[in-house]
Amino acid sequence: MTTAETAPAPSMRLRELVFGAACAAALRATARLGVADALGDSPMTVEDLAAAVKTEQGPLRRLLRAMSCYGVFAEQGDGTFTHTEMSRLLREDDPQSLRYITLWCTEPWTWDAWPKLDEAVRTGHDVVQDLYGKEFFTYLNEDAPESALVFNRAMTTSSAQSARDVAQLLDLSGSASVADIGGGQGHVVASLLEKYPTLHGTLLDLPRVVENADPRLRPGGALADRMRIVPGDCRESIPVQADVYVIKNILEWDDESTARTLRNVMAAGGPGARVVVIENLVDDSPSMRFSTAMDLLLLLNVGGAKHTTESMVGRLTGAGLVIDDIRPVNPYLHAFDCTVPA
Repeated sequence: MTTAETAPAPSMRLRELVFGAACAAALRATARLGVADALGDSPMTVEDLAAAVKTEQGPLRRLLRAMSCYGVFAEQGDGTFTHTEMSRLLREDDPQSLRYITLWCTEPWTWDAWPKLDEAVRTGHDVVQDLYGKEFFTYLNEDAPESALVFNRAMTTSSAQSARDVAQLLDLSGSASVADIGGGQGHVVASLLEKYPTLHGTLLDLPRVVENADPRLRPGGALADRMRIVPGDCRESIPVQADVYVIKNILEWDDESTARTLRNVMAAGGPGARVVVIENLVDDSPSMRFSTAMDLLLLLNVGGAKHTTESMVGRLTGAGLVIDDIRPVNPYLHAFDCTVPA
């Protein structure tokens, strides 16, 4: 563990930080080459790893050495390399895999956008429109289909992992129905239906999103008889009545879009409806480095922002919701449990 006595001097730490792009690039290369997948439970030589992932031995050793400085892989005294807890997360088959998150956060567009952060800070606007002449998701789907695929896989794995935490946290024992608003492929509502065998669920998201909903929710799936899938845009309207509404990681647009979504939820649910808003916060230690980085990336690509606890409370109460409780879901998510007042 790093202590005050062993921590690098400020000048050395700043030198390390300004080379942060090298670390991100090394993680991307490691993920794209499949090094973590090739390395098994036993130590492997660089020669064997290079043969497995089809690289030159010398450059691969340099990559592994750089990664081991950050705790991603460990070099043994005999020159072999082994897994660490972090390197296993780069394996595609790990239950907590972060492989696609790693790829998403280092996609080619990010290397175009990060150098323009000063411009985004000056103007408060995204830079993607000027870079590519299109809004971010239009650009992804029309001009960068491989990045769009990476995004979808990253969001799927991230949502599936956090859905288990959400289901464990929420007590819906007194509710008959739950609606997952802007819920992507529906991992949260699926986890809640599995936890509560009599609960009925609805998933609402854009048509191109819900057409790829979790197989458990689609016709013939294990939960389909208790499930309704509704294509739509929650910023426009929410034609869904439920006891509980879950809104996870979608209130990151401009203030007007956020306010419109909350008004639509309140109108759909009516007095007494429960609204659970789940968000990453930029003041939710211990994930500050992670959440503030996501906040800056949101500024660059869509002009959005992550919330502080105070700003989230302001948005919710400003919309007219009553906040009953605020609780951590896991180290990087918080739940705001609210009620639509009479």
